[in-house]
Amino acid sequence: MSEPVGGMALTRFASAPATTVALVAVNLVFSIVANAAFRLSARAGTWGHVVRWQLVGNLAGFVTVLALTALLRYVPLSVAFPVTTGVSIVGVQVVAASWLFHEPIEAMQWVGSLVIAIGVFLVQRR
Repeated sequence: MSEPVGGMALTRFASAPATTVALVAVNLVFSIVANAAFRLSARAGTWGHVVRWQLVGNLAGFVTVLALTALLRYVPLSVAFPVTTGVSIVGVQVVAASWLFHEPIEAMQWVGSLVIAIGVFLVQRR
């Protein structure tokens, strides 16, 4: 089923599940890479390393923008944006902050991540 938007028909989320899941996954992976690179840039000891990690982070961020743009061909903005943002928040917290950088995450932060994950689930059910 499609709905006209600006002269175009957008396919609903359920009609292209493999593509939409793949695009959300690409967005998530590159969001994690971008945020990890920015963290490494903040810890860098030389300007050369700062610039190098900034370049990696910005290139990865550009891929997230491309993935979101492609996702918008299949999913309305009102679904795509909260899903990619929510999944990225949880992914960066779990993978980058906790696993890669061993940053302590308190119980309330985990509860907040769970609430975000529930929200992502509810938004995508549309």
